[in-house]
Amino acid sequence: MINIAVCGANGKMGQEVIRAVKEADDMTIVAKIDINNGEFATIKDAKDSVNIDILIDFTQPKSIYENALYCLHNNISIVIGTTGLSDTQIEELKKLSEEKGVGCFIAPNFSTGAVLMMKFAKMAAKYFNNAEIIELHHNQKKDAPSGTAVKTAALMAEVNENFATGNCEETETIEGARGADSYNNIHIHSVRMPGFMASQEVIFGSNGQTLKIRHDSTDRECYMPGVLLAVRYINEHKSFVYGLDNIL
Repeated sequence: MINIAVCGANGKMGQEVIRAVKEADDMTIVAKIDINNGEFATIKDAKDSVNIDILIDFTQPKSIYENALYCLHNNISIVIGTTGLSDTQIEELKKLSEEKGVGCFIAPNFSTGAVLMMKFAKMAAKYFNNAEIIELHHNQKKDAPSGTAVKTAALMAEVNENFATGNCEETETIEGARGADSYNNIHIHSVRMPGFMASQEVIFGSNGQTLKIRHDSTDRECYMPGVLLAVRYINEHKSFVYGLDNIL
């Protein structure tokens, strides 16, 4: 039986994770961690009281890096669904995970459909030299752009060096109108408003045609198979993984 602690247990994703783990035959919840009326207020409090094999973190961008460092230094494997980590922080966690031999699984998106969307975008990127990303989330999401958009752009950039081929020299009359200029000139546009949960559209263009690849999440339940898959993988392999696409 895999002993699971959930950090951010009282949040919407945390509650969904707890439900999914309770339904799994090979896992059990040993700690619900949340600074707002959680069973434990901190990971240290939980560690001092129960045996934790894997911590699943769905908290906030400002706390995830420190949470991950604590886990890796204290022999607790971690599955991270919180986005907002920088490239530098991810590299540091990879290095520490490998040094300590403690599992660390970071996924910008645990939805299998979203992972396929990213894979399809990478495939299409070989054939289009112009592309932009629009990501849409609820207005309580604190980081922008989303981890999914950043990961998608990074994957696309692996196979194409410039996604603004032929564009004229631009002038923004309102700063930020063209979105964030990310990897290899892929512009990312972030929308935040009520009514959305999580959506992303990758738009490719060339002379005479456009291609749009879109994924929409309408219920947090769609992330749970990916979360459980990550838990089982990291429990067995004790390695570093960035992206659910690496184990599908």
